Amino acid sequence: MDTVETEGLGIDEQALIAGMDNALRYVLGRRPDEISRKDVRRALAMTLRRPVIDIMQRTEDRQEQAATKQAFYLSIEYLLGRTLDNAIINLGLTDACRAAAQAFGYELEQLYDDETDPSLGNGGLGRLAACFLDSLATLNMPGHGYGINYEFGLFRQAIQNGLQIEMPDRWMHADSPWLIRRSDQAVPVLLYGRVDYRADHAGNKRPYWVDCRWLMGVPYDMPVVGYGGRTVNRLRLFEAKAQDDFDMAIFNAGDYVAAVQSRINFETVSKVLYPEDATEAGKELRLIQEYFLVSCALQDILRRHWKQYGTVSNLAEKTAIQLNDTHPALTVAELMRALLDVHSLNWDEAWEITQATLAYTNHTLLPEALEKWSVDLMGRVIPRHLQIIYEINHRFMQDLQGRFPNRHDLLSRTSLIEEGMPKQVRMANLAMLGSHSVNGVAKLHSELQQRTFGADYYELFPERFNNKTNGITQRRWLLKANPKLAALITDSIGKGWITDLERLRELEPLAGDKAFQQAFIAAKRSNKEKLIGLVKTRCGVEMDPDSLFDVQAKRIHEYKRQLLNALSLIDAYLRVVDDGEDVAPRSWLFAGKSAPGYYMAKLIIKLINDVAETVNTDPKVGGRLRAAFVPDYKVSLAEVLIPAANLSEQISTAGFEASGTGNMKFALNGAMTLGTLDGANIEIRDAVGAENFYLFGLTAQEVETKKREGYDPWTMYRSDPRIKRIIDTIWSGRFCRGHAGMFSPIADALTHGGDRYLCLADFEDYIAQKGQAVADYYGGSEWTRRAIMNVARIGYFSSDRTIREYAADIWKIAPQAG
Repeated sequence: MDTVETEGLGIDEQALIAGMDNALRYVLGRRPDEISRKDVRRALAMTLRRPVIDIMQRTEDRQEQAATKQAFYLSIEYLLGRTLDNAIINLGLTDACRAAAQAFGYELEQLYDDETDPSLGNGGLGRLAACFLDSLATLNMPGHGYGINYEFGLFRQAIQNGLQIEMPDRWMHADSPWLIRRSDQAVPVLLYGRVDYRADHAGNKRPYWVDCRWLMGVPYDMPVVGYGGRTVNRLRLFEAKAQDDFDMAIFNAGDYVAAVQSRINFETVSKVLYPEDATEAGKELRLIQEYFLVSCALQDILRRHWKQYGTVSNLAEKTAIQLNDTHPALTVAELMRALLDVHSLNWDEAWEITQATLAYTNHTLLPEALEKWSVDLMGRVIPRHLQIIYEINHRFMQDLQGRFPNRHDLLSRTSLIEEGMPKQVRMANLAMLGSHSVNGVAKLHSELQQRTFGADYYELFPERFNNKTNGITQRRWLLKANPKLAALITDSIGKGWITDLERLRELEPLAGDKAFQQAFIAAKRSNKEKLIGLVKTRCGVEMDPDSLFDVQAKRIHEYKRQLLNALSLIDAYLRVVDDGEDVAPRSWLFAGKSAPGYYMAKLIIKLINDVAETVNTDPKVGGRLRAAFVPDYKVSLAEVLIPAANLSEQISTAGFEASGTGNMKFALNGAMTLGTLDGANIEIRDAVGAENFYLFGLTAQEVETKKREGYDPWTMYRSDPRIKRIIDTIWSGRFCRGHAGMFSPIADALTHGGDRYLCLADFEDYIAQKGQAVADYYGGSEWTRRAIMNVARIGYFSSDRTIREYAADIWKIAPQAG
């Protein structure tokens, strides 16, 4: 059933069929006997694109006429998920589109499955950005996104012999009806060259960036349809194009490859997300990619602003720019350059506007993730920006010297330049200094940020620091991903929850209702059966729908502790085959990608796969334990995995996860959480109730204390027989499949290597709480009641709430209703 009114769109089943027939015949050029499922899907998207563009243009007209402040979100990645289904649901056209698809011989779900996920993101950072765009449009907020139109994105993950293999993710963005090319608004991006000083028309010496090379940023607009179809905002993605296709002089001289080399080099900028930066060439490409995003976005924002107002003096009054982590931190220097060099403002005025316009969201506490760029590299690639950064730093250091004449340590830590070999620019410091707001993404994360890398800036500018706990959009993660549960909720309490997730509280009285429980169980069962089919197809593993589905799906990183979960699988296996224990049926499901150059994470993937193969093929197990690593984790896979989960693994080492949003998605879909007091887990536990959350492990403070006092995992290994047996089994080569010693680096890291993320320290508590969860799952209806309570009490974690907080506290923007 459609859940929103569609009056005013002028679309019904017959209009859709006519539009699709027109697209098939006159746009795609297909004869009736040539039409494929892909053709029908594209024709449906093309037909819907027309009213979507109409709404988008009306939205832009409305926002411009109101002349109110707008927000712009700069992110290096957006993990959007499939576009067709999201647009249809938010427009309220599911029934009409289903009938139209059937008229061409297909079910609507077949068309959904035919679409490839846009490969524009990797993990939580990109998915959060996508949720934010959905909420901005649904709340009728004047807010738009800027990013890069990657040709291949991150990579497509395949598993061969248990190993992660990276393959190009050819998502065919050029074939997407949802990307609207705007070559007329392409912008030049300057690189390299040098800074020269020349007299301006008034005789004043001014810096000029000369002898540059440049490439073009060609924009593509992706419409972001808000629920209800009243607002369609814009995600503008830029593709890198060379200034010229090739050098004719070199070509005529006979060096045909060299003639196109410059084009190849420049267009690499938008080929892949996060190019490997282990080499100097890789670092240079990463820096250029980040500057490309910043330069393209700011030129576009300033062009629009100047067109409407004819001045930049009111930029901060009309524009808010949010930096999603440190990747766009060069916005500080680029905005200063534009205001100084292009618009001829004086330094103080430019700096005041820059700080008042920009805001920075930090997403990590890991020192290695707080970006730094070498001074030499930045001076070669963007020399004018390095000059501006040095001037910002000089003035800042002079100010601090005057205020704190004896605090040389303070000046050293807060400087934008880290002395050493090589000298480096600290991008997080640049972002914190150049912004009027600095926020974390969960209460614990914000507190730790103010105590760790941001402590000095918090001392200097406490008014800038604030928390904005992350959220997720219920339209994608419940209404779309879990239609059976969504229908049950709507039938029980109405559809208000779709735009006000706190309305889920109305489910609390139904948590103990037998009829509601049975319907809830049936929805979960249906989701598990769907996942079983997918796992069978992709992994060749048959899961038991009656077993507890224990799911960990997220980026593979040591601090996220997929290894701890793998140790629990090994422990259960040994208890069955070596001890003859009769364990309850359980199914382990893993999914996630490792960075291509992250050796240990990729080895952990190999261990998980080899342990899973051992478990699944050992006749002594008798099917009671099953395990699978489902490859190529992305939004469309998450939409199948998450609704099927019974137990959600949120087990990062306390103090390392900024927030997490997977924890919210699993709880929203009726999974119980097994987790540490890390990131947003703390707030989720407070919201759903401690009795509905399986808590284990050290706190962030206890982690700090244990490390400070000298944590010794080798002692734990020697004193705990259970841990010793697991580690010895890994060392023994039992899971190596003929490659003795393959997993020794993992066992070594857990023992002699210091166990950096405290897997062994938390192991006993983790196993105990997981065992309790298994017992509770098989203990009767109380599990179901508690799972329903998770759904009922998760309403705070809607991205709608998060966006309202950003809008009110940081951006100062208001809805512009249609």
